[in-house]
Amino acid sequence: MANDHGEQIRIVQETVAGKEITFAHVMGGPAPVIYQKLGLNPQLDYRSSAIGIMNMTPPESAVIASDIAVKSGNVYLGFADRFTGTLIITGEISDVMSALTEIVDYFRDTLGYVVCDITKR
Repeated sequence: MANDHGEQIRIVQETVAGKEITFAHVMGGPAPVIYQKLGLNPQLDYRSSAIGIMNMTPPESAVIASDIAVKSGNVYLGFADRFTGTLIITGEISDVMSALTEIVDYFRDTLGYVVCDITKR
């Protein structure tokens, strides 16, 4: 990249890991193909099931969120990545919603994170 005088401009990009939950969503009654493509537990009653997905920074926070999720109720830990901060859980719609709510509340009230609203569809 160059400026108006033909001199090269050096751009340095940095990311600063904040303490935040950037995405929290519950998919109620997703199609079975979604479970299959994500490699999630296929032994479910798909009519009353849900998938919960979250993303957070710093990414190691997914480990704490995983612990809260599995202790909060009857949910299955589908995926937790301490390198990207992604968490996926499955279970009954009410259990998944409850788990995400507990995670968001704990991170906001106890750890001082900035959190987003939980969306549902």
